[in-house]
Amino acid sequence: MPTSTPPRAVLFDIDGTLVDSNYVHIAAWSRAFVEIGVGVASWRVHRSIGMDGSLLIDSLLEGESDDLKERAQELHTKYYRESSGQLAAFAGARDLVRRVGAGEAVVVLATSAPEDELAMLREVLDVDEHVSAVTSSEDVGTAKPRPDIVAVALEKAGVAADDAVFVGDTIWDAEACVDAGVRFVGVRSGGVSEAELRDAGAAAVYDDVADLLDRLDESLLANI
Repeated sequence: MPTSTPPRAVLFDIDGTLVDSNYVHIAAWSRAFVEIGVGVASWRVHRSIGMDGSLLIDSLLEGESDDLKERAQELHTKYYRESSGQLAAFAGARDLVRRVGAGEAVVVLATSAPEDELAMLREVLDVDEHVSAVTSSEDVGTAKPRPDIVAVALEKAGVAADDAVFVGDTIWDAEACVDAGVRFVGVRSGGVSEAELRDAGAAAVYDDVADLLDRLDESLLANI
């Protein structure tokens, strides 16, 4: 049974949580790095997915010129767009958002994705009628692991941190939530282990959103 007050808002990350997109990002970044002539191992790219884009580039291209970093960003955008046909909603994602949206809790898609990527993700997810608010990279200067995007999501939901639960897939999500004082529920569908998610601050971890949906009544999202 849930051990705390039901949330008045559920904040959902999208990439790697509701939409199977992390590995599309990895491939796009890896291809971009090859094209600019800088070798970055794919596992390092994977470890950075979910981090704010500018922080990701600064971390993986440390010491490189701003022009080269900008070119990498442009190429990632290009290759991600070209691969958008590979994007798919995870099993249970739509049903989970609809279930939450049909209850008393406000649903917010809390992402720092750029507007063009967000448009593709929302089209794939197809749950806009159940969503009360959406964030994007336009809402903050720098996003996860900084808590800014979580704070914006709370403001848009009109709730305090204690009245929200965030569902995400990376340690960057977890760290942002810890700093914002929001309860974090992790899913492993982004490729991060349960141990790492818990160490970063997850109160509970599920295999994916389908697993969370199956066990919704005993989760932190219960009674919504």
